[in-house]
Amino acid sequence: MKPLHLGSAGILRHVPPPAALSMLYAGLVILGTAALMLPFATTRPIAWSDAVFTATSAVTVTGLAVVDTGTGFTLFGQIVIAILIQLGGLGLMTSAVLVLSMLGRSVGFSHQVYLREDLNQTSLTDLVRLVAIIVRVVAVVELAGAALLAIVFVPEFGWWPGLWHAVFHSVSAFNNAGFALFPDSLSAWVANPLINLVIPALFIIGGLGFTVLSDLNRTRDWRHLRLHSKIMLAGTAALIAWSVPTFAVLEWTNPATIGDLDIGGKLLASWFQAVTTRTAGFNTVDIAGLHDSTSLMFMSLMTIGGGSTSTAGGIKVSTFVVLLLATAAFFRRRQNLNVFGRRLGLEEVMKVLALAMVSVLVMMTAMFLILLSHDGQFVDLSFEVVSAFGTVGLSRGATGELDALGRIIIMLLMFIGRVGPLTLGFFLATRIPARVRYPAGRVHLG
Repeated sequence: MKPLHLGSAGILRHVPPPAALSMLYAGLVILGTAALMLPFATTRPIAWSDAVFTATSAVTVTGLAVVDTGTGFTLFGQIVIAILIQLGGLGLMTSAVLVLSMLGRSVGFSHQVYLREDLNQTSLTDLVRLVAIIVRVVAVVELAGAALLAIVFVPEFGWWPGLWHAVFHSVSAFNNAGFALFPDSLSAWVANPLINLVIPALFIIGGLGFTVLSDLNRTRDWRHLRLHSKIMLAGTAALIAWSVPTFAVLEWTNPATIGDLDIGGKLLASWFQAVTTRTAGFNTVDIAGLHDSTSLMFMSLMTIGGGSTSTAGGIKVSTFVVLLLATAAFFRRRQNLNVFGRRLGLEEVMKVLALAMVSVLVMMTAMFLILLSHDGQFVDLSFEVVSAFGTVGLSRGATGELDALGRIIIMLLMFIGRVGPLTLGFFLATRIPARVRYPAGRVHLG
């Protein structure tokens, strides 16, 4: 493992890249906490634990909150949160590029970590150019989103408050953060067509990942897209096609969510809530009012998450697709995975299995620990755990009821959910030659 060199006087000179990234994110959380504790950042004094939780949620672009963003923080405090969201979301994409450049791999986190496609060297010049492109894409998309959202918010709140609402929610949506300036998120606009189109467009674009956006910018011909882009686009479309009608069927007559809406409102709410679950964490219906069956579906979607090198969390769509392909190949007695005219070998399968297994173990351990002091709230707390690990931000109302241990667990989950995939990806992309080769053995399974 190569150390991260930042110069002879660099503090992180001999720190491995995963540890360096974790330290940078932790440092950003500390700075954010200090800024939020300033007397002019809040409308009323808050505890240090509230500030740490909020800063962690913002940096990890999760959206879970113990203080209402719109009423608990002043304009300065809201600006601090927006900056933390932007640095946390943009930092993830650029950090992935930096880690892979240290490994001498080609740009594209999922290509290298999961699919191992196109192993070309990347120069420092290319890296700087790529980061510049990422920044330009972020600026253009967020400005376009803010301009469209202003059409709704400016007439309702006035020019300056409306513009700020538009900018804040555009930044939060593109970075899949889920922070809103309203206590009930975006429930007031459950049937507003513009909100239901612009917000999902922002977090879907942010959740696809920059490698996919770059590939689409390079070519619009499906045949010439890279394998990762095809898997991400096909996987995302399939998940949307499954989750939207499933949510509508499960909640159609539920008066606590969409049961009292007209048909148009039900369809818009089903679309919005189904697509936001994997990535963004906004809500236009009461999440606490969901049926347990719908909550379970949401937990599965939050676990899957979005795309690699994106602002989304979860195990990632590409990982989930490869797991499905591996399962199908096992039952069909095939040694290799064939998808879109390409072959994925055993190494790729082992990597996604490692990522999935680590994720399940982390979530199960967190559920066990948090239930020790909150017995009797299994669905609500399990939902909270998965939402934190997937950096989604949806909540059934358990966040504000957590004790000190519960808050610490949720904060660790948010941090692991944001930094963990990069750290694990570093080790998965680092080859360690085997020194000893043992004879084959046999284990009875099933």
